[in-house]
Amino acid sequence: MSSPPLAPPGWSRWLVPPAALSVHLSIGQAYAWSVFKPPLESALHLDGTQSALPFQLAIVMLGLSAAFGGTLVERNGPRWAMTVALVCFSSGFLISALGAQTQQYWLIVLGYGFVGGIGLGIGYISPVSTLIKWFPDRPGMATGIAIMGFGGGALIASPWSAQMLDSFGTDHSGIALAFLVHGLAYAVFMTLGVLLVRVPRGGAPGTGAGGPSSVAGVQVSARSALRTPQFWLLWVVLCTNVTAGIGILEKAAPMITDFFADSSTPVSASAAAGFVALLSAANMAGRIGWSSASDRIGRKNIYRVYLGAGALMYLLIALFGDAAKPLFVLCALVILSFYGGGFATVPAYLKDLFGTHQVGAIHGRLLTAWSTAGVLGPLIVNWIADRQKGAGEHGPALYGLSFGIMIGLLVVGFVANELVRPVHARHHIPAPREAADAQRQQPA
Repeated sequence: MSSPPLAPPGWSRWLVPPAALSVHLSIGQAYAWSVFKPPLESALHLDGTQSALPFQLAIVMLGLSAAFGGTLVERNGPRWAMTVALVCFSSGFLISALGAQTQQYWLIVLGYGFVGGIGLGIGYISPVSTLIKWFPDRPGMATGIAIMGFGGGALIASPWSAQMLDSFGTDHSGIALAFLVHGLAYAVFMTLGVLLVRVPRGGAPGTGAGGPSSVAGVQVSARSALRTPQFWLLWVVLCTNVTAGIGILEKAAPMITDFFADSSTPVSASAAAGFVALLSAANMAGRIGWSSASDRIGRKNIYRVYLGAGALMYLLIALFGDAAKPLFVLCALVILSFYGGGFATVPAYLKDLFGTHQVGAIHGRLLTAWSTAGVLGPLIVNWIADRQKGAGEHGPALYGLSFGIMIGLLVVGFVANELVRPVHARHHIPAPREAADAQRQQPA
């Protein structure tokens, strides 16, 4: 597991995306955590804030483990990373199962949030560098296929988890059994990725004579990347885009209910749940659709769309969203497609700026923007809605101020994207030294 498995002659590069998908579809279960919230609150006598803690900690650990583990992923290869992700993610469910069975909630927080969150972070970045090396001609499409799995994992996990809870029961024993089945099933599924993944021989993919090389062009180490303005500008770009998307995603069902509560056709609970499912589908579709488009129109241009059009969508909801449900739904779907597309496009953007030398490690450090946005987005929307409700407001008035803040953040991200320029030559790794430096220039 400690050495990257080299592809044998004739190995098809199209076998690598399914390997990545097996990991991302599994860890994408994180977006289905809300299925377990009501049963946990009832069985263990928790409030909403307490039941959200495992998910929040998991997202924080995702960013931190990706940041601190990115260099290890680059050094040890995708099979090692996928194995670590498998062990941590599955173990997190098994520890959680023990916590539910013994009614020790701190074990669920430790298992799903801390241990499982490490698996999320390492698993998320595990295939990125390898996919870019296999598909230097279409890096946006390649990473989009894999990261699409993370966005779509909840589409599988949500109904599956709900069915298990219906079958096993929603008491602490039923929850424990559901956690146990999750841990074992995901271990088997992620093993497929561990066994299937390969890295190209010599770092060059089999794209044929004249095809683009995965090691051509600018190469920058992870240590040097952190010293460039480009890295921090992209950090702002990703953070603002994710904050805007997660601001709707985290509160989607109550938001659409509030917007049309005073209308002649209020939104039912089942319709609100259907809206959440549509948002998940848009999130998943955006990851492959927009990231593939970036291969044609360029990374800076596609982020102009995410951030500029995203601000316009928020403005339309704020001004006219309560007047027509189709407009509200359409704008929200577009925003969530940009949310997913931003995740899938950023590895290719990093590759364009910093090369493939340590792109996995650089990507891991950039994901701290996700951890920040995962706290910032829900905090803005929920805190302002609570304050507005306390002041006697209702309906769309609960969200007007938070939507204005989201528009401002997207404008900040748009400006940051405009400021991105090619990395200065002083940060480049000289081509003849690159192979030797790969072993020495590891970030502290």
